[in-house]
Order: sequence, then C-alpha cells, then structure tokens
Amino acid sequence: MPQLETLPATASPDEILAILKRDGALILKDALSADQVSRVLTETLPYIEATENGRDDFTGHQTTRTGALVARSPACCELVMHPTIVSCAETFLKPFCDRIQLHLTQVIRIRPGQARQQIHRDRWAWGTHLKDLEPQFNTIWAISDFTKENGATQVCPGSLSWPDNTTPTDEQIGYAEMSAGSVLIYSGGVFHGGGANVSNGDRIGLNITYTLGWLRQEENQYLSCPPEIAATLSPELQALIGYSMGSYALGYYTPPLPAGEGPELVPPEYVFGKTTLEAAQFGSEELRAEITAAIKGEA
Repeated sequence: MPQLETLPATASPDEILAILKRDGALILKDALSADQVSRVLTETLPYIEATENGRDDFTGHQTTRTGALVARSPACCELVMHPTIVSCAETFLKPFCDRIQLHLTQVIRIRPGQARQQIHRDRWAWGTHLKDLEPQFNTIWAISDFTKENGATQVCPGSLSWPDNTTPTDEQIGYAEMSAGSVLIYSGGVFHGGGANVSNGDRIGLNITYTLGWLRQEENQYLSCPPEIAATLSPELQALIGYSMGSYALGYYTPPLPAGEGPELVPPEYVFGKTTLEAAQFGSEELRAEITAAIKGEA
C-alpha cells in the first residue's frame, strides 16, 4: 500500500509544491491548533446535524455534505484564507489564470456503515475537456482524526499521468490517515475517493478547494454568500469567492437600474459601494497591455 508523504506545518510552499507536483497529494501535519479545530466544529455542527444523507452511491447514503461555509462560519473563513494554503494555490494555479477563486467549501461527514466512494478525479467536475492544464488545488482539513477504519480519504500517489479511464487496484490506493488539525493537500488530477467507515464514529473533514478564476465554480458562491453577507467579509476574501474580475472583461455586470440612474459596465466590487475605475473594470494596466499586444500579434 503506497504511503502519502507527510510534512510539518512549518513546511515552505516550495517544499509542499514539489511533492504535490510529483505525487499529486501530501499531508501537512497539525496545521491547525486544537482551538481552531474546536471552533470549526462548534460553528458548523448545527448545520451538519441538520444535513440529510446523500441520495446516491457517489455522494454517499451514509455521508452528509454541508456547504455555504463562508457565510456560516468565521473559523472556516480563516481556513479558506490560510496563508500557506493560499500561497501554494496561487503558485500552483496562476500559470493558467490571472486570478484564482474559491471553488468549494463543504463539511464532509462520513458516518458508520458508509461504503468507500468510487475513485475519481475532482477535475471531472468540468468533464474531461481540460487536458493540458491543472484547474484545481484542493484541501481536506481533518476535523476529527482520519483512520483507515473510519473513512480516511483514499489516494493514489503518482496517478497524475494516468489515463482518465484507469481503474486503480487495491495495491495502488493509499489512505490519508492523519490527526485532527492536519490537512490533505491534493491536485484536481490525482485519483482519490472517500474511504469506507467500518468504525462506530463519524469521520469529519472540511473540503476547501480553489480553481482558475475563469472557470465556473462547483459551489455557486454568489448564492451561497450573497452580497449582503459578502459585504461583511474582508476585501481579500470577497475577491477570492468571486466578487472581483476573473480576468480581462470576465465578471463585470450592469446594475439593473432605471435608464440614466446608474453606470453600465462595473466590476463586482461595485456592489459594495466601491468607486468604478477603468482598471477595476477591465483588469490592471499591465493585463490590458498584454492582451492588446496579443491581439496585435506582438506577444
């Protein structure tokens, strides 16, 4: 059985990304304090307990999936904005985009009796159309201890180059066994899946993932965290969940006001009362110059 490499919480982004690009996944040990783990669980547990089980084999008949965590939990917002994770996500994804965005927030509770999930790639959220780039940087934070018995995530290290139609053997599957407060970091291209829970307790993990700013998000952040809630967040988190231009001319809108009572093309930040600026509407001067050069064939 292959073993996932484990790094200390103090590991540098360079160390993390080197293993991620080689193996597709790794564990960062004890990245959260006991207090942080406790706050995440306290703030999310009422929603977890009210969440129904999945309705098919993939989502899990004994698994609950609870979202809208940016709107519901300040402690989860801290994890979304974790400096090491965000730095790694930006470095990992920015060869393929101008801005990254939050893709998904979800507490996944695997309950006793849940069978193991089908092995898959998370990037299949967009089908198999994306071939020559990596669209996703993913994390699963352990809010309870993860063991093979209670459903630790199945991971196939080294599977980034496998064809999409590969069916992994048991000998190719490892398990992300880790203590509460640790985090599994994995690529959208690595084969993985939830483990079977043959224990008598729940396995609780917090799935937070990031993607390219020009792709559609799996969790619609504008509905999960509408403007009146997003207005209470930091500008950095507002931008990460999508209240910002994804690239040149991606994400502007026209306020639906009576004729002559409002501007036409404005960036998402306008909803928070921020001044409309040309640079905010259509990207930075550097980005506009780059696109102009490309159009003229000068790039």
